[in-house]
Amino acid sequence: MKRLLSIALAASAVLGSAPAIAETYPSKPVTLIAPFPPGGSTDVLARLLASRLGARLGQSVVIDNKPGANGSIGASAAARAKPDGYTLLLMGASSYTVNTLLYKNMGYDPLTSYEYLGIAGGSQLVMLTTQTTGINTIKDVVAKSATEPLSFGSFGPGSLPHIAGEFFSQKTGARLVHVPYKGSAPAMTDLIGNQIPLTIETMVAAMPQIRGGKVKPVAVLGRQRAAQLPNVPTMQEGGVSDLDFETWFGIVAPKGTPPEIVARLSRELKEVMAEKTTHEALDAAGFDPRYSDARQFRDQVQRELQRNARIIEVAKIQMD
Repeated sequence: MKRLLSIALAASAVLGSAPAIAETYPSKPVTLIAPFPPGGSTDVLARLLASRLGARLGQSVVIDNKPGANGSIGASAAARAKPDGYTLLLMGASSYTVNTLLYKNMGYDPLTSYEYLGIAGGSQLVMLTTQTTGINTIKDVVAKSATEPLSFGSFGPGSLPHIAGEFFSQKTGARLVHVPYKGSAPAMTDLIGNQIPLTIETMVAAMPQIRGGKVKPVAVLGRQRAAQLPNVPTMQEGGVSDLDFETWFGIVAPKGTPPEIVARLSRELKEVMAEKTTHEALDAAGFDPRYSDARQFRDQVQRELQRNARIIEVAKIQMD
């Protein structure tokens, strides 16, 4: 009887502490791991979200940049962190839906290592060329590649633009050869210098060069036309169905974070993404102010993992 009473009291204490934890959380600064270098466009997004989320939480949200290994260093650090709500992770789409399909021993599983909070911001992908290639449409890409394979650049092997380019080849029969770069800047430099005829890039990286007249867009890879490029057709409008790729950024907490804290963080993130000033700041930085809740976020990861696995298998992409 005494043992049963002790168990009951212990369970009561645990259950009773949950609301108390939620009420006092956060009592110290929260760390947001960003698995990319400081100073880039994605770092701008991280700092913008950290500032606004911190204001709602009443505590500082501090960025911890952990770049390297296609995001796996930061992702695995977050997966190993204490699940107390004081470590979060902001990660791009390819880290959730490509990395674990291509690399072994990543140190995290996108479906089991985290508690999902929401998608906060994104950027459509766009296929780019230059004035000298004679390419203006998707049909031009396919026709020219029939005569001679065309190189297309991306900001890295296994990146979402890499996967998108392979899917484009599979859907259209275009003969494309992937040329991986270490970032958007060198890929754009070679495109402008006519070393390669095509790249697939994020809208954030592409728009300054488009505005400057150095490159021109061929098609947008999203479901709808980009607000920044209203006169540029989508791939579907160009005759390629189901080619819907965009990069997005999701925030997660380590698996096992108390549900009350997960609920609080999810709620605050939703409020941040609903604010007009957030939309304006994201627009100014070149990002789409898109938001998805935790359930939609997880569903999207599962869908894209399945799609990307098929593309990778057909294209025979191997990284290690």
